[in-house]
Amino acid sequence: MPAPPSHHATAEATTEPSLENLLQQVRACTLCAPYLPLGPHPVLQAGARARILIASQAPGRKAHATGIPFDDASGERLRHWLQLPRQLFYERQLVAILPMGFCYPGQGASGDAPPRPECAPTWRTPLLAQLAQLQLTLAVGRYAIAWHLPEHRHRPLAEVIRASIQPGSKVLALPHPSPRNNIWLRQHPWFEAEALPLLRQRVAAALHGQI
Repeated sequence: MPAPPSHHATAEATTEPSLENLLQQVRACTLCAPYLPLGPHPVLQAGARARILIASQAPGRKAHATGIPFDDASGERLRHWLQLPRQLFYERQLVAILPMGFCYPGQGASGDAPPRPECAPTWRTPLLAQLAQLQLTLAVGRYAIAWHLPEHRHRPLAEVIRASIQPGSKVLALPHPSPRNNIWLRQHPWFEAEALPLLRQRVAAALHGQI
């Protein structure tokens, strides 16, 4: 996929400092420290000119260690779904990555524990307010879907994806790309056959300002 056209630096100069200050506050946050088994280490990515928001669940153990969002098998699958090479995926002025919880929450009964509930209401609203150039939001997994598509929060995931992938929608629902979802993907082959081509078209259009 060719790189989107560049933008004049003055556009960033007027908005980026307040976002940078906010990101510094987020990365210094210890609000959930008593509940985090590996301690606080917020993992996120955002730039004032970002066009796509990936709203995910929470960083996994590997992302916690490296400080790089989706630095694992889930990230490899997600980049394949989006047809985005790492260079573009990690370009914060194109792609913002804001999980529902910014820190690794530890292990749960099945997979990772849910995102800490304190994180999203504290930080997501002010962060999103700084991302004025967003054209497309990808709600990955049920926690992000509940936040960004609350009207669909109690519907089956397959129904939500089919409804959100329609032309004109600004928020697209996706299953979590974790290998733990392999069974769901096998049971819903239409996702790769029908939804992924539409998803890739929308992502390319958003990156090039064509939505």
